[in-house]
Amino acid sequence: MSQIAFYILSFLSVVSALLVIFSKKPVHSVLYLVFCFFTIAGHYVLLNAQFLAAVHIIVYAGAIMVLFLFVVMLLNLNADIEPHKDNVLKVSAVVAGGCLMLIMTSVMKTADTMPIIDSTNQIGVVKNLGLALYQTYMLPFELLSVLLLSAMVGSVLIAKKEDIENLPQ
Repeated sequence: MSQIAFYILSFLSVVSALLVIFSKKPVHSVLYLVFCFFTIAGHYVLLNAQFLAAVHIIVYAGAIMVLFLFVVMLLNLNADIEPHKDNVLKVSAVVAGGCLMLIMTSVMKTADTMPIIDSTNQIGVVKNLGLALYQTYMLPFELLSVLLLSAMVGSVLIAKKEDIENLPQ
């Protein structure tokens, strides 16, 4: 039963991720991304990590997506004022996507079959997660917080770009 749920969630995740990319309207892309986050949270539940699933929904589908909608509405992405992309940029994007596809196919060929998840596994329990996060991975966790802080400062600077351009030299 869990394998069927895994395949259904995987299919929905891939379809919603593709809809994020190919959607013409930015707000629709954000909504498809919210649905993709919910399907990924379903994967966490299948892996017996209910806490991560709940945090994923609260943080990503809640807080981060509100910020994405704010940025989409702030930037006012109209096709009329959007600059056309250069052909070199399009070719480099295709080459980068091809390299990613080549790497992913080679990884999938060399990967073993997925092991069956034991329901008695205690990986997703809050106590074990906290011990791993604040003992083993303390430095990457703090570096991530600095990265998120710099992203917030960058988004404020983008929002205030007309004030920055008028600063005295």
